Amino acid sequence: MNLVKQLGQFPDEKRKEYFSTLPNYLNGKFQNILITPALLEGESMTKALLHTLCKVENTSPRSELPYVVTDLKNLKPEENVLVWFGHSSYFIQIDGKKFLIDPVFSGNASPMPGSVKAFQGADYYKPEHMPEIDFLLISHDHWDHLDYKTVQALKNKVGKVICGLGTGQHFEYWGWNHDKIIEKNWWESIDIAEGFRITLTPARHFSGRLLNRNISLWTSFVLKTPSMSLFLGGDSGYGNHFTEIGNKYGPFDLAVMENGQYNEKWPYIHTLPEQLMTEIQELKAKNFIPVHNSKFKLSQHAWYEPLQLAAKYAEENSIPVTLPKIGEKVDLNTLGHTVWKKWWEEYI
Repeated sequence: MNLVKQLGQFPDEKRKEYFSTLPNYLNGKFQNILITPALLEGESMTKALLHTLCKVENTSPRSELPYVVTDLKNLKPEENVLVWFGHSSYFIQIDGKKFLIDPVFSGNASPMPGSVKAFQGADYYKPEHMPEIDFLLISHDHWDHLDYKTVQALKNKVGKVICGLGTGQHFEYWGWNHDKIIEKNWWESIDIAEGFRITLTPARHFSGRLLNRNISLWTSFVLKTPSMSLFLGGDSGYGNHFTEIGNKYGPFDLAVMENGQYNEKWPYIHTLPEQLMTEIQELKAKNFIPVHNSKFKLSQHAWYEPLQLAAKYAEENSIPVTLPKIGEKVDLNTLGHTVWKKWWEEYI
């Protein structure tokens, strides 16, 4: 596959001219609300990369992970469900609309074949398993969230793409019709159907598909439907934006929260386990699903640690948590009434 094509394209001059008028864009790059170093003070990229090469036990499963085969094309129209595909990829059908978030179905989260491979069992779902999708949501353009091969295979199934500013340039370069792409800044909303509104909200992270960082916007989403209010988190370190989102749009029936690929060497761009409950409380979320785990090794923690700690801290803080296997249907109408088995414990 052509690597240059996979890289996508920098925002065009018309986009950059508009971006330059925005308060969160400076010197040709989007900015976080808080100063956000990529690495902890005193660390270097070389040291961090060497750290990731160190042999650590249990960063990948020893056997195939379990998954549930759900026929997404034959869901009952009245079903309100979420189905997680591992890492940050998931499907939502709610109030008659279908959403797909950050799908990566190519088997790896890197432009280099054979690298950052999906764990066995975590790569069952492919583009051909997806039904027609009303809205494809992309949180940012990192390889583990925006996969060229996957989105190209889905092109004819997707009604609209909703993403942060600049990310739509990739889709246009890949041949998507401009009319199918909706790009917005933080705090901007789109009324996508009667009773449905999506608002792009801040995240504390960065963007970039190779060396040029932050020329497109990273984001989280608030999805309001006729029956529910959902927070769909993107990659993010802890910051005061969670309180602001909660105050503006909470409470939420469910928050889908990044929980994995963290490291003490990059504490500002990924949530640490001990920060997760604070974020959920600040969002005013009644229930949460921990994602960004169980598919790719992008850090040095045990593959199951994010789930193990999320369950532990949720119990200690009396916060309901939803813990599906890959492919398992989550009934959004009965959140908080299902006892979820700690499925990963059988695979440690």
